[in-house]
Amino acid sequence: MALNNLKPACGSTHSTKRVGRGQGSGHGKTASRGQKGQKSRTGYKQKRGFEGGQQPLQRRLPKIGFKSRVVKPQAINVDKIASIKELDEITIETLSKVVKIKSKKVKLIGAAAKDLKDKIKDDNITTSGK
Repeated sequence: MALNNLKPACGSTHSTKRVGRGQGSGHGKTASRGQKGQKSRTGYKQKRGFEGGQQPLQRRLPKIGFKSRVVKPQAINVDKIASIKELDEITIETLSKVVKIKSKKVKLIGAAAKDLKDKIKDDNITTSGK
């Protein structure tokens, strides 16, 4: 057995339909395209979702849904929760013991948030102000 001797299994392939090669072939004259009309013309290509002039389904239905990939931080007011100021170092784990954290990122807000910048040891925690 060699690559030049390989053949498909018997009955697994069909001969190609040769259209437009005379009446005797059974696919002559209109070449199995029917009579007149858009589909019988050369270069015909139907657009995706085309429904013969009827308003397509994707245009009939309302536009719904959008989910942003940007993770919005959870804002925690330091002035309202005094126990955050008493923490030695601020990470997601230490904050989760004091406050219930729903997001992966946290933003500390309030007047006292600027003073806590040195205690923050996590990249996902930021403070308001400069």
